[in-house]
Amino acid sequence: MTDSPTAARLVDDLVALMRLRPVAEDCFRGESEDLGTPAVFGGQVLGQALMAASLTVASDRPVHSMHAYFLLPGEHAPIDYSVDRVRDGRSFTTRHVLARQQDRIIFELTASFQTIDDGIEHQLAMPEARGPEGLQSELAQRVALGDRLPPRWQVKGLLPHGIEYRRVEQDDLIAPLAREGGSAVWMRAVAPLPDDPVVHRALLAYASDHGLLRAAMVPHGLSFLSGKVRAASLDHAMWFHRDFRFDDWLLYVIDSPSASGARGLCRGSLFTRDGKLVASTAQEGMLRVMA
Repeated sequence: MTDSPTAARLVDDLVALMRLRPVAEDCFRGESEDLGTPAVFGGQVLGQALMAASLTVASDRPVHSMHAYFLLPGEHAPIDYSVDRVRDGRSFTTRHVLARQQDRIIFELTASFQTIDDGIEHQLAMPEARGPEGLQSELAQRVALGDRLPPRWQVKGLLPHGIEYRRVEQDDLIAPLAREGGSAVWMRAVAPLPDDPVVHRALLAYASDHGLLRAAMVPHGLSFLSGKVRAASLDHAMWFHRDFRFDDWLLYVIDSPSASGARGLCRGSLFTRDGKLVASTAQEGMLRVMA
């Protein structure tokens, strides 16, 4: 992590992106960031929708799961989130969130929250992986590619997110070799975050959308950055198992059990440096290889 003013500003901007403005009862508005992509980044909508749901739930009930569908591409413009208080039980709370732009529903999310409780515990073991030290960041890798990147990716590739990604497998970003198995990437915020677990979970949701569909491309030697693949997230599910801080490194281990019908299914597990499994993800996305 860096203490530079630039890193702190990037993280402040990212946290501000998750801060929603109330516009009516259980209705909130979020701003959008432009990462150079045709549509708004799906992770932004995931994080903001989770924040909207959390604003209607007591702080002693953290989110434990969320399931979302991306219905239409979002524009780089404000997004309105309306929250339906589906259920408030003794232990569990359910919220449904619709995201709208210009009266069009572009996204929906259902999230479940639970009072903190004790019970049995086990977890998937963290695989062996090289630590983040000495690995080149994805941003630095993209900068080094220069004119090899298709024009539409050159802007996106040079824009910091406030989150640092370091791929364990330092594959060629444009023409990777096809290989079996999954991939892994270390990620964290580039500067300290507020001591608010809701913010950490919203930002992890934000970050988890980046690169997850890549797992379905690895077996075929394909890459987003080649300009030969059209890809879009169709849905996103996430489960939060244990507390964590997202201003410390998390290892995101991803794989893809299936691809068919121009869709790929991808899964992810997020571990702390000491091997604690803190969250899991699943996502299906559209994948079309252009001739």
